[in-house]
Amino acid sequence: MKAGRTRTADTGSVRTLERGLSVLSALAELREGTLTQVAKRAGLSASTAYRLLETLRQQGFAEWDERTGLFSVGLRAYQVGAAFSGQNSLIQAAGGIMTGLAAQLGETVNLAVLRGHEAVYIHQAEGKGLMRMFTQLGAAAPLHCSGVGKVLLAWLPDAQVRELVGAEPLAAFTPHSLTTVDALRDELARVQTTEYALDDEERELGVRCLAVPIRDASREVVAALSVSAPTSRFPKKDVPQMQKSVQAAGREISARLGF
Repeated sequence: MKAGRTRTADTGSVRTLERGLSVLSALAELREGTLTQVAKRAGLSASTAYRLLETLRQQGFAEWDERTGLFSVGLRAYQVGAAFSGQNSLIQAAGGIMTGLAAQLGETVNLAVLRGHEAVYIHQAEGKGLMRMFTQLGAAAPLHCSGVGKVLLAWLPDAQVRELVGAEPLAAFTPHSLTTVDALRDELARVQTTEYALDDEERELGVRCLAVPIRDASREVVAALSVSAPTSRFPKKDVPQMQKSVQAAGREISARLGF
């Protein structure tokens, strides 16, 4: 009987932890939000979200602004993230180069990796244009209609690509989104040939993104480096020059990883 109670308690603790992490993830995606917004993003009731937020706040992982009533990620969460950044060789190799590229181009530079069925942005260098939108640090992007996602898919086996993007029709975020696997496959073949991917207003209207692969010593694509900008600042005629600059930075990062 005692063992059964212990297992039940353990299961409850794991579920609470999972919910707490979902709340923290929701905060990271929102940047800041009301209790209702956090609860909705985490898929929880307001009462459950509040209890978890209060626990996170007490531990320093969340903060609450009494004046605005908004919750945000706390300092402790930043410290945990900084510990990851400090020991991650990919970020160490890319950080300075990304900062230089952002200064050169005046646009935000992102580093993304494959996590599950999405591309997740793990590092960012902001340009003077402060282009954030959906490329917030820690945010995820769909694989089939983002520059970084296409790069991360391009050198994978076809069966794995199909498994990662899911069933057709693929989600259409704008009229320019690719919605069939055949169309995506053709696009990935182009990415393999040119060594860059373009998100041409496929994720968000008015936003263009160019991404290139980052390879390690085993020649595997381990990340994607991208530059995002409004189409007003990144017209199609500038794609060749942008490609040249981003690919040069990508090669330099890959070289630091032993490629």
